[in-house]
Amino acid sequence: MLHTPNPRFLTPNAEHRTPNLGLSLDEALLQVQAGSLTRILFGGEGTGAISSYVAGWMASRRIDVIVLDGANRFDPYAVSSFARKEFLSPESLLKSIRIARAFTCYQMATLMGEKLQSAIGQVQKPWVILLGPITTFLDEDIPEREVRPLFERALREMELLAEKGIPCFLFQAMLPSRSKRSYLLKRLFQFSHLVLRIGLGDEGPRVTLEKGPTGFQIPDSGLRIVNHGEQAEH
Repeated sequence: MLHTPNPRFLTPNAEHRTPNLGLSLDEALLQVQAGSLTRILFGGEGTGAISSYVAGWMASRRIDVIVLDGANRFDPYAVSSFARKEFLSPESLLKSIRIARAFTCYQMATLMGEKLQSAIGQVQKPWVILLGPITTFLDEDIPEREVRPLFERALREMELLAEKGIPCFLFQAMLPSRSKRSYLLKRLFQFSHLVLRIGLGDEGPRVTLEKGPTGFQIPDSGLRIVNHGEQAEH
């Protein structure tokens, strides 16, 4: 069931965990909004907080946001913090965000399929955020023979949405180094038009452009985004 996050369910210190995302991330989102990119992957560290920030950014532009959370990391407080920074009503932004959580890969596949189709039919200008799209598929109790076909079916549903012009943002945390299902992350990389890798350092989030169309550029401000292999200047 999709529902809007309730701003009352907040932790007192959540604001201190929200990264200070700079202008460059906003510029990246504007380029996505203006262009034809419909499948964007953010991978690495801090994906929960950054996905929440992005949801607030979308809602502030009167976009209907649908969040499918398979990592249980979506933070409504980050949306409220963004709203206050932009002098907007937190309640208004949160009402534009519908969220559904999955705790098993079967639930996640269902959300990515018929549940998402139903939710999209109820709004006029939807953008979709998948938080932890492969997290539930890492459960070792699920037989390997079931994981790959189930994931492929769910991903195909997302491809159909993207073909209709509905942007899909995927946020996936890093996998354990010895994960036997690292192929799922490789599949997400293949699926995505744009791939940005997030790293958290002493100076805040830093993002590396891993995959993207020629000419995709981010102004050097706030959140660093550099080409893969390029040395960041300080």
